[in-house]
Amino acid sequence: MALELWRPDPERVRKAQITAFMREMADRHGVALADYSALYQWSVDEPASFWEGVWDYCGVIAAKRGQAILTDGEQMPGAHWFPEARLNFAENLLRHQGDTEAIVFRGEDQAQSRWTHAQLYQSVSRLVSALRDLGVKPGDRVAGYMPNMPETIAAALAAASLGAVWSSGSPDFGVNGIVDRFGQIEPKVLFTADGYFYNGKRHDLLEKLAQVRRRLPSLQRVVVVPYTTAEPELGSVADALTWNAFTAPFDPSEIEFEPFPFEHPLYILFSSGTTGVPKCIVHGAGGTLLQHLKEHRLHTDLKQGDRFFYFTTCGWMMWNWLVSGLASGATLLLYDGSPFYPDGNVLFDFAQAEDMNVFGTSAKYIDALKKAELEPGRTHELGALRAILSTGSPLAPESFDFVYQNIKANLCLSSITGGTDIISCFAPGNPVLPVYRGELQSRGLGMAVEVWNEAGQRVVGEKGELVCVKPFPSMPVGFWNDVDGTRYRQAYFDRFPNVWCHGDYVELTERGTLVVYGRSDAVLNPGGVRIGTAEIYRQVEQLDEVVEALVIGQEWDSDVRVVLFVRLRNECILDQDLEDRIRRQIRVNATPRHVPARIVQVQDIPRTKSGKIVELAVRDVVHGRPIKNTEALANPEALAQFKNLPELLV
Repeated sequence: MALELWRPDPERVRKAQITAFMREMADRHGVALADYSALYQWSVDEPASFWEGVWDYCGVIAAKRGQAILTDGEQMPGAHWFPEARLNFAENLLRHQGDTEAIVFRGEDQAQSRWTHAQLYQSVSRLVSALRDLGVKPGDRVAGYMPNMPETIAAALAAASLGAVWSSGSPDFGVNGIVDRFGQIEPKVLFTADGYFYNGKRHDLLEKLAQVRRRLPSLQRVVVVPYTTAEPELGSVADALTWNAFTAPFDPSEIEFEPFPFEHPLYILFSSGTTGVPKCIVHGAGGTLLQHLKEHRLHTDLKQGDRFFYFTTCGWMMWNWLVSGLASGATLLLYDGSPFYPDGNVLFDFAQAEDMNVFGTSAKYIDALKKAELEPGRTHELGALRAILSTGSPLAPESFDFVYQNIKANLCLSSITGGTDIISCFAPGNPVLPVYRGELQSRGLGMAVEVWNEAGQRVVGEKGELVCVKPFPSMPVGFWNDVDGTRYRQAYFDRFPNVWCHGDYVELTERGTLVVYGRSDAVLNPGGVRIGTAEIYRQVEQLDEVVEALVIGQEWDSDVRVVLFVRLRNECILDQDLEDRIRRQIRVNATPRHVPARIVQVQDIPRTKSGKIVELAVRDVVHGRPIKNTEALANPEALAQFKNLPELLV
């Protein structure tokens, strides 16, 4: 039984928006909703009533909603939400006006800016005029090759205002990585910056930008934000203008928000894997808006005026998720740069200075804080902080301990899971439920999440596949250039027809919490026993010498053997004593099946741009198979060390 680490006090539960929503739905529909469990069950049993309730409670702005809430609700894919509705995504995010702060930005170079809601609206209105003058129309693609800064948000909202489709990647992507993505969707306009700062260095973008422009013939205009230089020299980039030159001819004005269908394309997000050219996942405006409002207002208790932060780049779906906080009236706190430059305190300096209420980050960041032995709760004033969100990979039980012991004891630590595929969460946070060590608090409202075994049977208290058995509004509207939907169906519905199979290996506990054991396509299978990779990481990374680890299954002697790679602290070496301690730690705290047959020290662990380690890519290298999309990696050079390792030949 997992240890309870935190429980909200009765007053916090009473004031939570999810509590008000529960009372409103109970009164409206004449049902007994005494607690979260009852509300959850009602939300998946009566999805049309639930999502209609979310629309009303969150105050969605629309020219029309219509009578129909859900049609073809038994079809996955094929269900349609609010088919008569007409709305504009940007109008919902720009609803708050005045001199209150909309965005507070800090860059690693100490650049700072503050945009009020009025300034954001004016910037978007000028961009709308400039884009319209360029001929951008509904359905056109507008792309961002941008740091996480206010201008990026303004550009995305301007595109959405016009019904154009926004897609973005972070500036650390190489030329091939950007062209692999944007080349498929053929954007008309590209927003970018002259450079960016990371880990104490200035990185120029203009040279890469010139190559990108030459390889994207669809581009009619490149708009450059001066960030690292006051007046960037743009002569090498065809069709380039600075941000000010692009918008200068147009005065701020009232934005005419054209209403579009609920499923009108809003964003194109890209899969981050290394198994081929990235999938272009198209998300609709209405589904994205409604799902994010639900997760922010009900599952994060985000209120108007809250200070809302997520450490993310513009190439990760958490950026899109963060941006939607504007619809709830939150002030977005943006940081661009390394979270450990000049030391690991920079994000907590930001949190203290800005009275941060919600701090979002990755499990790897929290683990890195623990490894660095930092104590933000002692060194910083974090009185306003009431929630920490963690995603990207499973948060280890020891990292739960670290947060409550070294950051703050009285806060809601929500390990959440979802994905780019759904631009949202299957298991978000929950401000009215306790936090148990190593567990995700609950399944999300309206998300009919179950765990199925290999035979397609629902199981509780056993490991299996995370599936969703009913449609939800933020399912992709499709993949780009997948006219008949074949690739979309293959991606999620081949395993269990008419059921979304997400690819996570998880356990649903008797009390409704979730434990994530890793990606199911990376599950180890020695001797026919399925082992989640996170089960091994949780043990290995407790050792002081180990910074991080990666584990794969190597095909060997007509079976699979477990191979563990470790990156160690400076000057540490993998000697027999450390190997023995690693094996003992795993054997005692997991099972003998989890103990690796081989342990190999490496200098670096390859990861995607969003920080996820890439077990499948390493497995392919070890087996001599080609890697098709190294541009998805932040450090592709790290793969070379896994080729032809002598330790794996015996």
